[in-house]
Order: sequence, then C-alpha cells, then structure tokens
Amino acid sequence: MTYQAPVDDIVFALKTAAGIDELMARGLYPGLDADTIVAIVEEAGKFGAEVLAPLNASGDRTGSKFTNGTVTTPQGFRDAYRQFAEGGWSALPGLESFGGQGLPDIVATAVGEIWNSANVSFGLCPLLTQGAIHAIEAGGSDELKAKYLPKMIAGAWTGTMNLTEPQAGSDLGPLTTRAEPQSDGSYRITGTKIFITYGEHDMAENIIHLVLARLPNAPAGTRGISLFLVPKFLVNDDGSLGERNDVVCAGIEHKLGIMASPTCVMKFGEEGGAVGYLVGKENRGLATMFVMMNAARLGVGVQGVGVAERATQHATAYAKERRQGKSSAENGSAAMSPIIEHADVRRMLLTMKALTQAARMICFATARELDIGHRAGNEEERKAALNKAALLTPLAKAFSTDIANEVASLGIQVHGGMGFIEETGAAQYLRDARILPIYEGTNGIQAIDLVTRKLPLDGGAVVTAYLGELAEIIANVRASNRNDFGHIPQRLTEAMTGLQSATLWMALMLQSSPEAALASATPYLRLMSLTAGGTYLAKGALAEEAGSPHVAIARYFAENLLTEAAGLAESVQSGADSVLVDAHGAVFA
Repeated sequence: MTYQAPVDDIVFALKTAAGIDELMARGLYPGLDADTIVAIVEEAGKFGAEVLAPLNASGDRTGSKFTNGTVTTPQGFRDAYRQFAEGGWSALPGLESFGGQGLPDIVATAVGEIWNSANVSFGLCPLLTQGAIHAIEAGGSDELKAKYLPKMIAGAWTGTMNLTEPQAGSDLGPLTTRAEPQSDGSYRITGTKIFITYGEHDMAENIIHLVLARLPNAPAGTRGISLFLVPKFLVNDDGSLGERNDVVCAGIEHKLGIMASPTCVMKFGEEGGAVGYLVGKENRGLATMFVMMNAARLGVGVQGVGVAERATQHATAYAKERRQGKSSAENGSAAMSPIIEHADVRRMLLTMKALTQAARMICFATARELDIGHRAGNEEERKAALNKAALLTPLAKAFSTDIANEVASLGIQVHGGMGFIEETGAAQYLRDARILPIYEGTNGIQAIDLVTRKLPLDGGAVVTAYLGELAEIIANVRASNRNDFGHIPQRLTEAMTGLQSATLWMALMLQSSPEAALASATPYLRLMSLTAGGTYLAKGALAEEAGSPHVAIARYFAENLLTEAAGLAESVQSGADSVLVDAHGAVFA
C-alpha cells in the first residue's frame, strides 16, 4: 500500500498534547500561525508520500553498497536527498543567522515523523545532521559555526556522531581514540569508531564528523573525553572544499534492518592523523555531545512513532482487503468478510492505532517543552521547561521505540502467514523497528536515566509538578461526566494512583537501596509512559464531540491498555527482590 501522512492525527496532537495554539497566542512563535503549520505538515506529507516512501522497499532490498572505501546508497536516494535539501526541509529548524528558517522544534518534530514513517533509513541522515548542528551551536567557536553551519543547515553537508568503539559502547569510559594538539590550534585524531550512521555516503559533498577522543594526559574515564569536529574534506577559508582528510570508511555492517542506511566502521588517522577542531572545552566533550544525543533521543522516539504509523497503515489496508470467514455481523451472505470485521483483528488494529497516537503525543509534548525552554522570555520558565523536557525525553525515546516493535509485530499478525513473507512488506517494519530501542542509549539506559537523574531533578520538584499536571487533566476528565468516555476516568485515576505510589517508592529506594530502584526502572518507565499517554489521549478527547475517532481511541487505550498500569505499579514496588535475589548468578550458573 502507499503511505499517506496522518495529517489530521499529527495536527490533533499538535493542538492537544503540544498546545500550539496557546504557544502562538503567547507569542512564542512570532510570524507563525496555525494555517502555516498545517500547510508545512501537508507539504511534508506530500514529499514523504511521493518521494521518500516509494524508495522504502527498494532501498531495503538492495541496501547501501561498500566498495574500496566508498559507499553507494540505493538507487533514488541521492536524488531524493537533493530534492530534500533544495526544498528547504533540512533548513526548517536551523538558526536564521546561518541560513535556517528558524521554525520551532515542534514543527521539526512533526515533519520528522513523516520522514521516518515514509522511509526510516532515509530519515536517519537528516536526524543525525540536526543533532550535529545542535552540538556545534552549543559548543563550537564562532569560527567553526560560521564555516560549517550554513552548509549543514542548507543540507549541502551532512553530520555524524562518532562515539562507539569496539570496547566502548554504552560505557564510554574505555574510549581510546586520541587527539594530539597541533601548533596551529587544530588536533590530529587517530582511532577507530563503529556503528557510525551515514559515516560515508554519496548524497552530500561533505560529511562533518563529531568525534569523541582523548587528549594526551587526559583524566581516565568519561571525565577525560573531548569532542572534535572532523570533516571528510577540509574546508578552505573561503568555504570551498580542500583536500581529503585522513578519515576513511573501512566497511559497512550487515544488519537486520534499516538496510539502506549505511552503518560504517570509520578509521581516523591511518596516514598520520585526521585534522580535527575542538568543540567545547577540553575534557568536557560528553557534556557537549549530550546536547546532540538528547536531540537524537527525541528524534529516535519520533522514528518509533513513524514506523508504528506506517505499520498500522499497512496492516489496516490489508485487513480491509483480505477476506476470510464470516463475521458475526453477516446476515446470511455467502461471501467471506474482510478480516477487519472480525473482532480480534479490530482489537489488534485498535491497539496499534492507540499506542501510536499515545507515543506521538508524548513526543510532541516533549518538543513543546523544548520550544518553551528555548523561546520563553522568562528565565525561570525556560529552566522549568527544559527540566520537564529532560524528564520526558526518556519516555519519548523508550516508550515510542518499544511500542514501534509491538505495533510492527502486531502488523505481521494481522497479515497472518503472509506477514511472514517479505513480499507483503509487513516484515520490514519489524526489522527496521528493532534497532530503535538499542541505539542512542538502550531503553534500559533510558529507564536508568529517568530514575537516577531525572526523578531527583530539583529535589523531586520536577516530577512532582508533572504528575500534578497529569492529575489536573484527569480531574477534568472525571468532572466532564461524559457517558461516551466509558471507564476512562476510572482507569486514569487508577493509573495515576499507582504511578504516584511507585514514584514515592522510587524516591525512598534511591536513598536506601539504589540497586532495587535500578531493578524496577524499566517497569517504572512503562508505567509513567502509559499514564502520560492515556492522559494526553483523554485530554484530546475532552476537546471532541461524542462519536469522534479520537474519543474512541482514548477510550480503547484506557479500557484495554491502561489496565496494565496497576500491575506495573505492583511490579515496581515488589518485583525488585526477585531480580536481586539472583545477584550471585544461581539461575545462570
């Protein structure tokens, strides 16, 4: 089937979860109105459907190819990227002072969903480039910004993130890539990096690598890591490209999914040292890189939404066409029914739709806080918003990518045996989705980050305020007394009660038994995500009349999916002991 951007669902989430009308009324988006945002989403939808989506399956079949240090992307990708850049899409969120359009994070997030829903392998390239741009904006010198940002924002040059080494993955402490200072202020970089997305390709004239490396005599561990900008081609003072830098692609990985996206092994300094430039302060590279990583984590969450949306559309179209058996609604007809008329198939499709919309709302709510954090006039409000965004980012990344796998798997199930056959296309979404909970910080690390770093923010005031916001929405749902809401108020109230109890337990465990808090971190993140997602869906339903599909989705989510919350709250508070009892490995001896 062909992909169609879910413009109505995206705009609905922008208005309800992200509250763009309120933000525009406050003047946070000067010169931008609702009609313009809708028009941008619609045009992005056309580009995604007409240019990117037709390359998704063919790119999966052929993949990127590596030959003698060069990478060739699948047929059509290079031209699609040219159109992408020429259409101004890469410049959408860029700073106007460097040629960008200066549009808000929430708009970039919305169109990012479309790129990744249409073609997640393609969408990775602009996602990483935007992250590199953010890092250079945050830590680069004025000279580096002036030399590199205009071309990157325009899409002429792309960006990468070079963290991982064979011995240094989630823990970057053992990192060994070296950086030697030079008399001209530059550095010579030597080392090998793995799993580098779009580390080499043929879609842009230059690739700007952001590389973590150690200076001589740097402190051990993560406190001794610095960040460097290393271009594929050196850049002359007039902005033209100079000679090739000492950085090469040694090969690309053979993967389960995202076949068209080249995942590269990069070697720096094979002939004496790649020329690099310090970004940020010496030995503080992780602090600057985390600017890029946090942006990428939300971006990966949006990838999860995109893949889930595509899998849902694919399965829904199949269910409307495929005929098997007779539904209970048939009145004596001899013809077989479309399988969408069977209750269990509808249940699967509703689950796919509800999880996707809930994840979308969490991601958009996160982007809203980033916009407030960057655009509000009041410093106190900016700080509060950025703290809230920090709290929500692990949810946006982990929940959205977890449900992408669940939704894509259900999509195969809707197809039955044909879903297990590659030609139907359903399997690709599951293969593509499987990497999402792994890269940019595994979802287990997201849960640890939530519990150990984000819950204690401002002495717990950030999470307390957020739960208060959700509780206020739930109170409004209860007060509405709408018959068409079914058990939404009760299920939300139960989920919030469980979440509040689990949050208090977490606070106690962080002080008395940190290992117990870590053991329960993943179910806690799921509990908070389900409660937040269900609350956002209900908030949207409040704005709709009876009979609206948004009301139906909110009710389905509450009555069929949010019921998991009570069990999760129990698991958080009483399940840690059974994890820790085997701390000495009896089960795995």
